[in-house]
Amino acid sequence: MEINFSKYQGTGNDFVMLNNLRGEYSNLTVKQIEILCDRKFGVGADGLIKINASDGFAFEMDYYNSDGSKSFCGNGARCSVSFAESLGVDIEKVDFAAIDGKHEASKMPTESGKLISLKMNDVSEINSVNADFVLNTGSPHYIRFVENSLDIDVFEEGRKIRYSQPYNELGINVNFVEVLTEIDSANHQIEVATYERGVENETLSCGTGVTAAVLAFAKKYNLTGENEVLVHTKGGKLTVKFNQISYDHFENIYLIGPAIHVFDGTIII
Repeated sequence: MEINFSKYQGTGNDFVMLNNLRGEYSNLTVKQIEILCDRKFGVGADGLIKINASDGFAFEMDYYNSDGSKSFCGNGARCSVSFAESLGVDIEKVDFAAIDGKHEASKMPTESGKLISLKMNDVSEINSVNADFVLNTGSPHYIRFVENSLDIDVFEEGRKIRYSQPYNELGINVNFVEVLTEIDSANHQIEVATYERGVENETLSCGTGVTAAVLAFAKKYNLTGENEVLVHTKGGKLTVKFNQISYDHFENIYLIGPAIHVFDGTIII
């Protein structure tokens, strides 16, 4: 099977993108997705995304982790919007469908290029697990605050939590979060390192993980009202804006960052 693809990355979180508006890649198997994402025998990526036609929306983002499992992906969603623009979709303000429902996105031109602003779904439940937090931002996330995230063995420590009870069957993403600024600072900044289920390794960035880390940070330090947090990842910087309505309820959550076209290609599998 000959497949035409594009490669995109958002702060180092990379994806194989397929134009499936005509349905030509609808029957890809899990094994074929694994091969495409394999960094030695395929294109290489953290995940694969099909852009599907969708009634009532500009498109559907159909996301697969590198092991073929499905979930929502924040960085992948932003890259999907950028890729959709190359297919002729107007992304000045666009609505699209994903596994967790409707999302809105828009293009934000800057001097150095463009950023994609993605509206995440509201979050109304953040559970405490001892000193840690668990919440869902389109994918389930475990948040642990640490003193120095760069010293953490993310693969080993993340894997321990991901395969522990009660998370081992369905899996959970694990994020190690370091607070970089004083809590009463007007410019909140954190650092996040993530172990991703489905990839089963550390990734350079995770959009839903960054979002979950920011909301847990806001709950932990009671950042009520409208706030903005700059997040440092090993793949670059992202911004999360939100409105904390109450201790557990967050609305108007936006994930903002770059979505970069890397290259196009053709592969036979």
